[in-house]
Amino acid sequence: METLIMTLPRRPNTPETVPENAVETRDLCKTYAAEGKDQAKKALIDVTIDIPRGSFFGLLGPNGAGKSTLINILAGLTNRTSGDVRIWGFDIERDMRAARRAIGVVPQELNIDPFFTPRETLELQAGLYGVPKRERRSDEILKAVGLTDQAAVYARRLSGGMRRRLLVAKAMVHSPKVLVLDEPTAGVDVELRRHLWDYVRELNAQGATVLLTTHYLKEAEELCDTIAIINHGRLIACESKKALLGRLDTKEMILTLDRDIEMPPPQLAAFTTVLKSSRRIAVSYPPSRFNSGDVLAALSDAGLGINDVVTREAELEDIFLNLTRSTDGEKT
Repeated sequence: METLIMTLPRRPNTPETVPENAVETRDLCKTYAAEGKDQAKKALIDVTIDIPRGSFFGLLGPNGAGKSTLINILAGLTNRTSGDVRIWGFDIERDMRAARRAIGVVPQELNIDPFFTPRETLELQAGLYGVPKRERRSDEILKAVGLTDQAAVYARRLSGGMRRRLLVAKAMVHSPKVLVLDEPTAGVDVELRRHLWDYVRELNAQGATVLLTTHYLKEAEELCDTIAIINHGRLIACESKKALLGRLDTKEMILTLDRDIEMPPPQLAAFTTVLKSSRRIAVSYPPSRFNSGDVLAALSDAGLGINDVVTREAELEDIFLNLTRSTDGEKT
């Protein structure tokens, strides 16, 4: 049976028209054919995402969730089974050249020719994208990613972190509107990671749309303004970071008391209270119903003094685990 590709009406995209969304997918599906006795694998199931122009967008999910498949479709490395995909307003198949020029991808794999220097690598990549020599910025990009001193060194002599930065530089030679970072800081030390993010933040501030996949959830929480979570090929969340963090209506206070207790006092019955030690308790409560003052008042009513207080807000990791666990029964 022939696979049908759903397409939306073609829209003109001239230098005068700037799309609202840098990337759009509509009912995107990808099914890998069965091999032997195995069943066909549904890697993506009806994924619809809008990535706003100029956003710092996070795409999260467990291993095997479908993130790499989605990125490979955007990059033109994998064919979609059905659905519609546009990059900067261009359909990835009907306007393939324009769509490819609008995107730069930093892959997980270190796919660099070991016998080329960083400068040669960027010059070759710029040539493949048709960037005129007078418009090439190889040395400028190498400086931005901290590889000026290694510009003439064979890639095989670079460290893993330097090769990772070279991949970022390689993706930037044609000044793409959309920069896709697929686990860009894997194997990169803390200092180089900070340097890399400073550069990417600057690109985003200048108008580049950034799509990031990472297993470092703290990293995504710090950098991204909008986050999508995918699990078993299905999109289970896609909203602003603030709205996503607001989904988990919980806050925790760790309190050090002024004397020993054997069990939480009854005055804390309205909250979830765990005795950590004879003088430390953890009190959890929904901010939509209570606040920290309610907890402190309850402790005062119990005749307990407080020597120290540490509060913990809901974090992206909490939301991620909560959402992916709730959909683990929906495996395809």
